[in-house]
Amino acid sequence: MRIDIITLFPEMFAPLSASIVARARERGLVKIGFVNPRDFTTDRHRTVDDRPFGGGKGMVMMAEPLYQAIKSVRTKRSRVILMSPHGRRFGQAVAESLSRQTHVVLVCGHYEGIDERVLKFVDEELSIGDFVLSGGEIPALAVADALIRLIPGVLPEGAAEAESFSRYGLEHAQFTRPRNWRGRRVPAALVSGDHARIDAWRRASSEKITKQKRPDLLCVAQ
Repeated sequence: MRIDIITLFPEMFAPLSASIVARARERGLVKIGFVNPRDFTTDRHRTVDDRPFGGGKGMVMMAEPLYQAIKSVRTKRSRVILMSPHGRRFGQAVAESLSRQTHVVLVCGHYEGIDERVLKFVDEELSIGDFVLSGGEIPALAVADALIRLIPGVLPEGAAEAESFSRYGLEHAQFTRPRNWRGRRVPAALVSGDHARIDAWRRASSEKITKQKRPDLLCVAQ
């Protein structure tokens, strides 16, 4: 898979050079590129924003530099996604779908948004929640990380399927050494060596945690 990120601030994506994503890149499972709309400006100030027609506070990203940035990386197999509060809600199902794409282009708006006319060259808009950020960089980082984890070979086999939201519920509780920490013991089932008993405990734990913290997910499962 290839992911191209269109952004005015590529330095905000340093986490994609660490941990699991860094190893996936080193192994050639994913390639990540960055395109800066400033590289497609024609004035000496490399201007990418201007005042909105009709007035109002803030600045709007101009259409031409953004269009040229998209055009520079888009192919017939690309899926171009604008990170936007207007978009559908991003979730695990969307991440799973995107992880099967050959090429994903994530477009990051900034300031007060982008010139509406650019939307003609975007395949869809995605939002990570009902709150306001300074730009699309943090949402794009979250989307990139979520879908890269699902690329075959990035995680150990079966690991992604056991995580939260993959089966309509939250992941079971986790424990590690020591078995007894400040008087709190690891559940006996987890140290029994009985795989059937361990699986049963984990299913029950998942159901309990989901019921307590996200009962809405149980409604979706039904």
